[in-house]
Amino acid sequence: MFITVMFGAGHCELVNPWCSLVTLNAHLKQKGQVPPDATIALLAEDGHLVSLGEDVEGTSSTPSMGHRPLLHERGTYVLVQIIREGGAPTRYVSLLENLDDCYPELAEELRWLSGLPATGNSRRRRTGNRRGQQEQGTSSRSRRVGSLPSKTR
Repeated sequence: MFITVMFGAGHCELVNPWCSLVTLNAHLKQKGQVPPDATIALLAEDGHLVSLGEDVEGTSSTPSMGHRPLLHERGTYVLVQIIREGGAPTRYVSLLENLDDCYPELAEELRWLSGLPATGNSRRRRTGNRRGQQEQGTSSRSRRVGSLPSKTR
């Protein structure tokens, strides 16, 4: 099983997520030039955010093996840094340059996750309340948000 992770100025990295979470985290941080103490996540083409924080592993003494149920084989993901500063709201920052230009729907998803207002050219409409409550009507997670290039071989 492999996935494609996009970051930087259009860089793509083919990654095998069937490894320990610590190894996956360290590899992506090194490739994406992210500080070792930063928290990262992967944003899927459907807008689903998969956290790669060490706290996801739980209390088990055996390391978590990637995120097999959360990451889709041959899926394409954008590397995201999660920034938590004091009492400020959590921010989600794309590590793929020009996300707004390349994948505006995914950029909008990150703005929504960060609690920021939508841009004027937003095509997505969310109903219901933000964080902590389910959206009313059809879940936005069930429909495709963006169309990242797929790497089928």
